[in-house]
Amino acid sequence: MSEIINKVAASGLVTIDLEAWYPAGERREIDIAQQLWQGLALREKEFREWVKNNHWEQYRDSIVSVYCSVDAIIPHWAYMLIASSLVGISKKTLFGHPTSLDSTLFHEFISQLDVEEFRDKRLVIKGCSNLPVPVSAYVDLINKLQPIAKSIMFGEPCSTVPVFKR
Repeated sequence: MSEIINKVAASGLVTIDLEAWYPAGERREIDIAQQLWQGLALREKEFREWVKNNHWEQYRDSIVSVYCSVDAIIPHWAYMLIASSLVGISKKTLFGHPTSLDSTLFHEFISQLDVEEFRDKRLVIKGCSNLPVPVSAYVDLINKLQPIAKSIMFGEPCSTVPVFKR
């Protein structure tokens, strides 16, 4: 009987699982539309009163997206005022719709990622995940890795789709 050889392990492929880099923390949102006068305009006095009296502690250690869901002109200071109220409370506060929150978080992480360990390696970017990894994270990762990788594939080590080969 011959010895069973794990060809995937012996191949030198390095698997990158974006799910392992998924930013931890409860996602919360603040929609300024709820503070608009007649759904159209922001009244400074009332808005400042709302900010002053809001229970910000509910956002403790959360990742918070601040946005406006209706087509209204919102002054920049309004978003700044909310962000200022969350400093030291939220884990992170970002501007943008909640659907773009993970894209922004992954973009920040990948842009700061030290990729030297992947230089001249054959990489497999894992395709399946249980968490909602945004497509933009895969694009950001390609932009970061392609200049240094020997090859990049997508999928699982046993079944990959070639993306790049130097």
